[in-house]
Amino acid sequence: MTGEVAVLGAGMHPWGKWGRSFVEYGTAAARAALTDAGIDWQQVRSVVGADTMRCGYPGYVAGATFAQALGWQGARVTSVYAACASGAQAINTARSQILAGMADVVLVVGADAAPKGFFAPAGGERPDDPDWLRFRVLGATNPAYFGLYARRRMALYGDTPEDFALVKVKNAAAGALNPNARYRKAVSAEDVAASAVVADPLRLLDICATSDGAAALVLTSMDFARRHGAGDPVRIRAVSTVTPTYPKAVLDLPDIATDSAAAVDPLPRPFRASIALAAYEEAGIGPEDLSLAEVYDLSTALELEWYEDIGLCGAGEGAKLVREGATALGGRIPVNVSGGLASFGEAVPAQAIAQVCELTWQLRGTAGRRQVPGARTGITANQGLFGHGSAVVAVR
Repeated sequence: MTGEVAVLGAGMHPWGKWGRSFVEYGTAAARAALTDAGIDWQQVRSVVGADTMRCGYPGYVAGATFAQALGWQGARVTSVYAACASGAQAINTARSQILAGMADVVLVVGADAAPKGFFAPAGGERPDDPDWLRFRVLGATNPAYFGLYARRRMALYGDTPEDFALVKVKNAAAGALNPNARYRKAVSAEDVAASAVVADPLRLLDICATSDGAAALVLTSMDFARRHGAGDPVRIRAVSTVTPTYPKAVLDLPDIATDSAAAVDPLPRPFRASIALAAYEEAGIGPEDLSLAEVYDLSTALELEWYEDIGLCGAGEGAKLVREGATALGGRIPVNVSGGLASFGEAVPAQAIAQVCELTWQLRGTAGRRQVPGARTGITANQGLFGHGSAVVAVR
């Protein structure tokens, strides 16, 4: 293991469509995290900001943007971008600075003010960017991409739209208990089935929205945490930011021109499974040690993929877990007890940080009505465009 750092503070600005600057959201989350940690802003020696590409130049230099908004006080600043994995990269940068002795106290912040509708590539024509190519050449918006995954699961494993709907029902029930969630209303499988088809077989309630929101963490060295009287803090034990391994495609997208799903042999380990494996290996744990997980449910079908990729079950067995209630609150291995993106929507640079906020509150035992009893170990997992891994293991 490379060493642990303490999570002394966690804070969020509630998700929604507020119509204000991402800087406002981020500074609110940062102040909440500082208050939670009992840390004065002047004690922070480094600020790591997760960048947003859709909020102009301040979003490209998020570390400095948030440091300025909080009041210049001499802390070093770093800004990182890794698409949906930006928050995990920011956490990893902060951890590296602490373990290298560069700073005892680091503030990590991610915030976004998302445009309405599907995310489109930012920054103009980029023919060397697979995201741009997917939109311009294939016409495959994100929901179309999610629909391909869902159809593949149906062909390979016999998953049904009713299985996918159960994921939304589960996550909405948890989100209804979370004051930071955008959507705080339970839904039924019938509600999902009655919502509009977006990318067959996925319906509107199968797919996450785009949102405004922010999340922040105060990370410190273990020595500082002890001096600060933190006692037994939540600790980050591993951060995985691995990339794919040749010859698997970066996006793990089926080759729809040549791939006959009905005749496919068992699939090689996908990139997402490599992300989780690297985190487990660094932390010295396995999936059997988990109390809970927060995974990247861009769509209901993708959540089922994550069950398999983080080792909660074998390939093709994800739907069985959700049917049995194993991944619901009160189940054997609760997943997305925050409500997930189903309840929050995407605020891209904030979401991997928000996942760690949820682990922090769960491992402290302060998550209220969505508390997982006796939670001691959790993992987060998501994936950023262009081969960015993202997984964090937190323990107490």
